[in-house]
Amino acid sequence: MAAPGVIVGMSGGVDSSVAALRLRDAGEPIAGLFMDNWADDGSGHCRADEDRRDAVAVCGRLGIPIHFRDFSQEYWAGVFEHFLADYAVGRTPNPDVLCNREIKFKHFLDAARELGAARIATGHYARVDHDGRHWRLLRAADRSKDQSYFLHQLGQEQLAATLFPLGGLQKDAVRGMAAAAGLPTAAKKDSTGICFVGERDFREFLGQYLPARAGEIRTPDGQVVGGHQGVFYYTLGQREGLHIGGRRGFADRPWYVVGKDVAGNVLTVDQGHDSPWLMSQALRSETAHWIAGAPPSTVFRCTAQTRYRQQEEPCEVTVDDSGTLRVAFERPQRAVTPGQSVVLYDGEACLGGAVIATTDAPAGTRGVPA
Repeated sequence: MAAPGVIVGMSGGVDSSVAALRLRDAGEPIAGLFMDNWADDGSGHCRADEDRRDAVAVCGRLGIPIHFRDFSQEYWAGVFEHFLADYAVGRTPNPDVLCNREIKFKHFLDAARELGAARIATGHYARVDHDGRHWRLLRAADRSKDQSYFLHQLGQEQLAATLFPLGGLQKDAVRGMAAAAGLPTAAKKDSTGICFVGERDFREFLGQYLPARAGEIRTPDGQVVGGHQGVFYYTLGQREGLHIGGRRGFADRPWYVVGKDVAGNVLTVDQGHDSPWLMSQALRSETAHWIAGAPPSTVFRCTAQTRYRQQEEPCEVTVDDSGTLRVAFERPQRAVTPGQSVVLYDGEACLGGAVIATTDAPAGTRGVPA
C-alpha cells in the first residue's frame, strides 16, 4: 500500500471525522492516527476508550486505515508537569496551547512523517495561507468556533505541513456533512474543559497533586469573609465555589476572586462582576512566539485576546530586548490572568502571542514569577 500523503489526527469527535471525510472526498490519499495522550488513571472519567472506538468506526466507515500512537509520557513531561508547576505558584495555565505545540504539531507531526506522509490535518477551526513570504495562521470562517487562539504557538514549519479542512465551514454545516455521510460521530457532543480532568470535580482532581492548604478569604481592605482550601484552586474572576453567602455590612451581590497572594496564602474577593480590583489596563508577558519568526516591529498596534472567545481589544505592543511584551489596552480589561495567553491579531491573521506574566490590576496574583 502506498504511503498516505496526509495523516489526519482522529480524536473520535465530529470535527476530525469531517476533516477526514473532506480530504477523502477531495481525492487525497489519507490515513487516520489516534493519539493516546493521557494514561487512564482508573477514575472512570477518561473518555479515551470511547473516543478510540469512535475513531476506529469513522475510519472504517470512510474506508481509510488508522494508526495508533501513545504520547502519554510526552504529554506528562511536555504539558502536565508545566500545568502543575503553574498552578502551584498561583497561575492559571492553558494546557490546550501547550498540547498543540508539544504534542499535536510536534510528536504527531513526527509520527506522520515516519509513516511517510508529508502533511497532517486536524479538525481545528482555523485557516492557513501563504502571503508570498510567510505562512499565515488565519481565523476560521465560523468566528464562534475559531481556535486560532490555541494555535498561536505554531511556526512556519508546522503551518507549511498542516491542513485545516474545516477552516472555511460553519459548525452546523460540519454536523450536517457528518450526518449525510452516516458517520457515527455526527451527533456526538463536543468535548469541553481540560481533557485529562474529564467530567470530575476540578478541585478534587487538582488536590491529588497539590495538597490543600487552608487560608483566609479577605476583602481588598483586609476584612476576613471566609476561608479557602488553597489559593491555587481559584482563578481571577471566579464566582463559583467561594461559599461566602450573605454577610452583615455588605450588599447582597455576588463575590468574585480579584487577587491571589500565594506566599501569604490569602484569597482576595470583591463584590460585583466588574469590580475595579479585577480591571487592568496593561500586562507584561513572558518571551513571545511569532508565527512569522519575528515581530512586525518593536512597537506596533494590533488587537489582542487574553482569553478564548473573548472579544478582541485594540492595544499597543512593545517588544522588549529580551523578547517579552508590554501590552497596553485601549480600555481596561477584566480578569487578565497570569498563566493564560495574550494572543495578537492583525485583522484575520494571528501574529503570535505569549504567556501573561503580570498585570497592573490592583490585587492580581502576588508571588507569581514575572
